[in-house]
Amino acid sequence: MPEADFIHPLLATVSDRDAVEELARKYGTPLYVYDGERLVSNLRRLDSALASAFSDYQICFALKANTNPHLLSLMTQSLPTLGADCSSPGELYIADQVGIEKGHRIYTGNYETTDELELALKAAGHLNLDDGMSLERMLKTGVPEEISFRLNPGFGSGSFPEIVTSGKEAKFGIQEEKIADVYRRAKENGVKRFGIQCMSGSGNLDPDYFVRLLTAILTCARKLESELGFTFSFISLGGGYGVPYNEGETPLNLDEMFSKLGETFRSFYDPSDGPSPQLIIEPGKIVIADSAFLLARVSGIKESYKTFVGLDAGMNTFLRPALYKTYHKIFKVGEPNAPHEIVADFTGGICENTDRLATDRPFPRVKEGDLVAVMDVGAYGFSMASHYNTRPRPAEVLLQNGDSRLIRRRETVEELFSHAEWNAS
Repeated sequence: MPEADFIHPLLATVSDRDAVEELARKYGTPLYVYDGERLVSNLRRLDSALASAFSDYQICFALKANTNPHLLSLMTQSLPTLGADCSSPGELYIADQVGIEKGHRIYTGNYETTDELELALKAAGHLNLDDGMSLERMLKTGVPEEISFRLNPGFGSGSFPEIVTSGKEAKFGIQEEKIADVYRRAKENGVKRFGIQCMSGSGNLDPDYFVRLLTAILTCARKLESELGFTFSFISLGGGYGVPYNEGETPLNLDEMFSKLGETFRSFYDPSDGPSPQLIIEPGKIVIADSAFLLARVSGIKESYKTFVGLDAGMNTFLRPALYKTYHKIFKVGEPNAPHEIVADFTGGICENTDRLATDRPFPRVKEGDLVAVMDVGAYGFSMASHYNTRPRPAEVLLQNGDSRLIRRRETVEELFSHAEWNAS
């Protein structure tokens, strides 16, 4: 898609001042707003691209991106075969609660406790271990029928360094030169079936990178099969499929990308030779990121050494910009294409100088009480929100079929202390 043709999928929504003002009046701000149609469309588009290129595949949504039960239920209703990529006991719990089948869950932890491994063994169909230490702890718990290990191929890529999850600086995965010994140890202890997984980074928009990554995984897989005398049950390419957060970026062409990946897969596993391993992917952002915006109200404007636009949402509400220095589009509600008249930092009310949702951002002139929409917050938005400065987390709302529905109510200050024990006398 040419750069000039890309229009944000929720631009029309934030252009409707009256409708968005009504959301703010009814549910308050800050507020996470999800578009159900966009979420379902993203999921079906991804499934269609995979179905055109692979005969045996599984989509395991990365629950770390978003665990709202209503959204997960909407996704499973739209795609009943949807699986879950889990990385914590809590994510296994919610996968079970929304009816994602055990056989469609993959659990990838790191530096897990023995209790976590025992739970994962019971609750996940695919157990993916990060290192040999995890295998030794697992063997004390029990011997699974199937096991997978996370490969670190020595390189990785992401939209910024902090979310590169493979390579020499990454804490994840097993070096290729060491991974055969770990598989051998598992086989010697009675494991019957095997998978291999690699998650190398997040936010990638270069389709050729995924071809390079899959080639590295498949090269390693074929070598292991030859050396150890088994055939992999599944091969997971992980996630990392990006969305255009920044100005000037364009979406991945999923049909073209997975067509290339299918050709690459078949060059290693020729269908005429018999059944091939199942392909698993673990997407997060590309499914849900652009289906949501964070609605915030301007709480004040300060002219200092620079201009500050204060919002009722801050790093406690939406952490990514403060944590990673990420760029998220911000639109003035009702006037998203208004001319830029100011350059400002957008900040919340948190007692930290890093509390910025945007820095040096050209923007239309705003006044106290105006609404703004921070875009593409469906992934790692609410899921990374915190109670820092003892502030309750915001509400979440789903837009669908012309109606709005509260899918998580706003927390209260009293609830933040509901599990504390102290002598109040």
